[in-house]
Amino acid sequence: MNLPPLIPPLKCQGIKTKLTGEIQRLAQAQEFGRWVEPFCGSCVVALNVQPKRALLADSNVHIIRLYQEIQSGQLTPALAKAFLVEEGEKLRTGGEEHYYAVRERFNARPTSLDFLFLNRSCFNGVMRFNRYGKFNVPYGHKPERFAQAYITKITNQIRRISEPIAACDWTFAAADFRQTLASAQPGDLVYADPPYAGRHVDYFNSWSESDETELGTLLKQLPCRFILSTWHSNEFRTNAMIERHWNDSRFHLLTREHFYHVGSTEDLRHPMIEALITNFPVNGQPQEVEATEQMAFWERPAREYSA
Repeated sequence: MNLPPLIPPLKCQGIKTKLTGEIQRLAQAQEFGRWVEPFCGSCVVALNVQPKRALLADSNVHIIRLYQEIQSGQLTPALAKAFLVEEGEKLRTGGEEHYYAVRERFNARPTSLDFLFLNRSCFNGVMRFNRYGKFNVPYGHKPERFAQAYITKITNQIRRISEPIAACDWTFAAADFRQTLASAQPGDLVYADPPYAGRHVDYFNSWSESDETELGTLLKQLPCRFILSTWHSNEFRTNAMIERHWNDSRFHLLTREHFYHVGSTEDLRHPMIEALITNFPVNGQPQEVEATEQMAFWERPAREYSA
């Protein structure tokens, strides 16, 4: 029986929770000395793959600080609980005014606890920053957000992820993807999950087609194996960057459909087909999934994709 995936305490758009099992399967089939992520984001993939050694990097300094503080023991479940109880009561009585006071405090002097509070009380769990690096997501209009059960859920998430972080040799680094990929060595396994151009481009730093092109070039030049996550298509359009950069017999494409629960209303939350692209062959038969998941997963050479 498969255990449910570990869920991090941060909510991030584009989180790969439903892909962790397949990424774990790909990783476990490879021999590697170190796991490298240039876009670690919520860290949900590393938390579930649980490599013994890892370099987990991201340009979002707030995410990295939070995980560094969990790793060092500076941010504990007990500390998070006490903070969220106190701030949750202030939110209950102060509502929107208190939310924006915390947001202003965070943007003036960022702390991991304020970051966690904002991430769990902002509009629709969106993580977004403006061009000056300031958190700018509006209030989520839920003054009762931090009920006891919700605080317990968050603190349990911190407790559960603290165990693999303490048991493994992981380095968390605030770094640009170019810097991280430049450090890759033979024997590493790189997992790259960049922002999706045209979708979540203001996650922390902007992400453009030129960034996507440069990332593709750097991945092709790596001295080691890689797994790349990107979007494949939805009901409105397809990702032309796959045809442009990965239409080559050296690369292998796997796809899976699921829903992202980011959007102001249910009718805006459309299914998305995700792609995993590798520079190594994958043992490949169609994978059975439970019908209740309403997902399909299959493998084919990347060159068979047509935009």
